[in-house]
Amino acid sequence: MKSCTSLCDSFLEYDTPRIVLIKNKTVGIVNRFIQLTILAYVVGWVFVWEKGYQEFDSSIASITTKVKGIAFTNSNQLEEHLWDAADYIIPVQQESSFFVMTNVIMTKNQVQGLCPELPSKTSGCKSDSDCETGYHDPHSNGILTGICDKHVNTCQVYGWCPVENDTVIPEPALLGEAENFTVFIKNSIIFPKFQFSKRNILTSTNDSYLKVCRFHPKIDPFCPIFILGDIVREAGEDFQKLAIQGGVMGILIDWNCNLDELASKCVPKYTFHRLDKSSDKMLSPGYNFRFAKNYRNENGTTTRTLFKAYGIRFTVEVFGKAGKFNIIPTMINIGSGLALLGMATIMCDIIILYFLKKKDYYKEKKYKYVEDDGLVYQ
Repeated sequence: MKSCTSLCDSFLEYDTPRIVLIKNKTVGIVNRFIQLTILAYVVGWVFVWEKGYQEFDSSIASITTKVKGIAFTNSNQLEEHLWDAADYIIPVQQESSFFVMTNVIMTKNQVQGLCPELPSKTSGCKSDSDCETGYHDPHSNGILTGICDKHVNTCQVYGWCPVENDTVIPEPALLGEAENFTVFIKNSIIFPKFQFSKRNILTSTNDSYLKVCRFHPKIDPFCPIFILGDIVREAGEDFQKLAIQGGVMGILIDWNCNLDELASKCVPKYTFHRLDKSSDKMLSPGYNFRFAKNYRNENGTTTRTLFKAYGIRFTVEVFGKAGKFNIIPTMINIGSGLALLGMATIMCDIIILYFLKKKDYYKEKKYKYVEDDGLVYQ
């Protein structure tokens, strides 16, 4: 019964705050320090840095690119040839990216027929019994015919002949002149919540400016025309080394807009990174693929030129964030800040009630127990 009574009394108790002014320098300094720290956090971080008085929206973006430049080659591999954008941009248009061929292995005048396979662990032979008729694997250049070619000691295949020999990559890169090519990047963004749109081609520019400007992070940071060599150098890479086996570069466009300011201050910021960071021990480094150009010769035979293209794939990524004043997040953050200020009182209470020598004295002053005796006072 006593336990039940105590439980009922505890349940029916009512607590009300009691204000006690404590004149203690140590506790007073701690109190002000905590309050100033919370105030600095709310004002400095929440409102100034994170702009807690604004609501935010993410952008929807579109990107188009156009590469220009010509390169001339005159070597044993390619002979005399002039390359323009129609040759080294493959394919002509891609979504938010573009590929520039910087090196190539060409196998000309291939026709379907019989020829010896390239020497390898699986294609070597001493007699016809070493060549299984009909056998092929993903690395084969054709289907084995069951005949061993005694001149080169490799199995004969039916495929595109002569077979491609890609064991030696040209160095330096045959299209190293791509370092001086330019790319024109057009980027449009819109923030649907605020009905605000912008292009990276600023309204202050004109046609004559676009013909001569080139992006430079300090001299001209808003020019939308970039030299490929500059992009690679800004990422800390050597273009001529990268051009040999290719790679993947990232062009990042960051729109961080404060729409409480003038619209002219909403401008893009460009940064560049290599996305396939390589090392000497990396397996399958670089970036390459194959494609062929087919045609018919004078006697009607289908002939092709096979290209193994090495190059740099540039990927353009857009990140957009815009903020504008709104009373709702402002009031929420102010309320949160005021609530945090109450932490100073809680921390000081813990100090005076549990850590100071006079803790019992302070407990007596802070807590007062009142029991209702049922009498009515007039």
